[in-house]
Amino acid sequence: MLNPLPIGRGHFDPSARGYHAVYREGQVNHCPACGRSHWIIGRQLAECAFCSTALPLSEAYAHGSHATVTRHRPSLSPVLDAA
Repeated sequence: MLNPLPIGRGHFDPSARGYHAVYREGQVNHCPACGRSHWIIGRQLAECAFCSTALPLSEAYAHGSHATVTRHRPSLSPVLDAA
């Protein structure tokens, strides 16, 4: 074994897993498979238009993939009709 994994895992450290290809908005992104730079962008993935290699969007990690839930509490004071 070259790199044994620790038995007790601590917090997530992205630098420990090595190279991770992601699509970065606002930069020239070359496909890791074919080297071209034409992409079809979706909500969470970018797909190479030539070889169909899919990369996750770097923004998708920042926003997460869960639904946003908002709760509205009723007002503590009753609403009085002026009529």
